[in-house]
Amino acid sequence: MKSNRFTELVIFSLISIMLASCVTRRKLTYLQFRGRDEGVITTVTPSAYKVQPYDNLFIRVVTPDPQWSAMFNTMAASAYSYSVSEQGADLVSYTVDDNGEILLPYAGKIMVAGKTLATITDELEKILTAYVADAAVTVKVINNYVSLLGEVQRPGRYPIYKERMNIFQALSMAGDLTDYGNRQKIQIIRQTPSGNLIKNFTLRDRSIMTSEFFYVMPNDVIYAEPMRGKFFNMASFPYSVILSSVTTFLLVLNYFK
Repeated sequence: MKSNRFTELVIFSLISIMLASCVTRRKLTYLQFRGRDEGVITTVTPSAYKVQPYDNLFIRVVTPDPQWSAMFNTMAASAYSYSVSEQGADLVSYTVDDNGEILLPYAGKIMVAGKTLATITDELEKILTAYVADAAVTVKVINNYVSLLGEVQRPGRYPIYKERMNIFQALSMAGDLTDYGNRQKIQIIRQTPSGNLIKNFTLRDRSIMTSEFFYVMPNDVIYAEPMRGKFFNMASFPYSVILSSVTTFLLVLNYFK
């Protein structure tokens, strides 16, 4: 009688382990509705990125007189390509210092931290009118990256190739989440002028599309937590060894009975 109960207990435990390892379709589905179909969802317009200390800014000045343009543009900046490596960023850009300033030739130090690229562009054009008329200024952020960590297919650091990149486009660069990536527990670490901001959210609910974190920003870090069932991953958990061991044990137990 005790042997039968023990056998039933072992079988129940194995079934429980297998069920715990299952990943249902509901857990893997993005953008689910909690209620009825809501139709078109209006997304939040992403706020403009504000420059911070240690950012690298590419600044190019174009004037009717090539000689004046050459005074403000270095040779490296003239040959700037958006495929420039991170190691060469300092050669083609102006680094924002601890005080939030950049040193522009002839114009001196200019405060840029906490300002949008559009604001910086307007201010530079006004400053350069003291030297040359009709100066056209282009300002870009070179360190335009997002880091994807945790349960993604290819963790790493990826370039933000467009101004408005949403979180799903960012995840697609890393090959999407793994089957054991927890869609309900995604964290994003965002740098702000006042410090780092950590936000927890879910990708299973379509309300993410109305969140300010739907669009990624330069230097964002996105972390996908693993599901609890990952420990019992069917591909790595030694089920065959456990089952064979239990079977052998039961046969020996029955033999001695």
